[in-house]
Amino acid sequence: MLDYVKKVKDFQVPEGKTAVFWLGQAGFLIKTGEGTLCYVDPYFSNCCERHFGFRRLMPAVIGPKDIQADLLLVTHAHFDHLDIDSLDDFVSMDSMKIFAAKDTREYLEPYGLLPDRLLYLGVGDTAAYRDISVLAVKCDHGELAPDALGFVIRTGNSRIYVAGDTAFRPDWFGDPELHGADLFIAPINGAFGNMDSDQAVAAAKILQPKLTVPCHFWNFAEHGGDPMRFKEGMELEGMPYTLMSVYGDPVLI
Repeated sequence: MLDYVKKVKDFQVPEGKTAVFWLGQAGFLIKTGEGTLCYVDPYFSNCCERHFGFRRLMPAVIGPKDIQADLLLVTHAHFDHLDIDSLDDFVSMDSMKIFAAKDTREYLEPYGLLPDRLLYLGVGDTAAYRDISVLAVKCDHGELAPDALGFVIRTGNSRIYVAGDTAFRPDWFGDPELHGADLFIAPINGAFGNMDSDQAVAAAKILQPKLTVPCHFWNFAEHGGDPMRFKEGMELEGMPYTLMSVYGDPVLI
């Protein structure tokens, strides 16, 4: 845990670049050239096991208070994206702002955070903090999460498209904001309405990002996900990708 914290702290991001660390599941930590730290859907606790019986298979690399981020982005209210057992810790960080999908309101509203700290987003909404700007985009996570979002995150010279938990919807890929991103982060678990490995490859083929990273696999037995099939599909199509490790180096874009 301390090594991960040290790795993030010591990593020097070149001016105009962005470093992206994987936290496991669908969680990422973004570090900008100016030193801004942004969590995206971090899952640190075991609340999914407590509520649904989904046992964590990958240990959390850090706890919610080990790295004090400046910004927390939440794509939707499912507990492996909105870690309800970590909310007390997040809210206690006075300098952390939260941009979240509207379905998180029932969990965040009781904290009484003012609009200068908490902003709810819908499709087409934008928000910014320090050197990070966020555009909320369409996401199809089914009827149980109609407010779920994807995010287009801009920082420095970098553009990151976080698809969020979504089905394969090529009819939505005409949005120019989604094309040619420096990094495309896509789920590959193929369960609970999400893209599988083959569909993530097909999405990358349409969107033509400079780099694709898969996520949402190996944290719960119930979720599935086949990174090797994704790897083979990307190589067959000749498209750039990286299989990240929580213990490895960040992606630098």
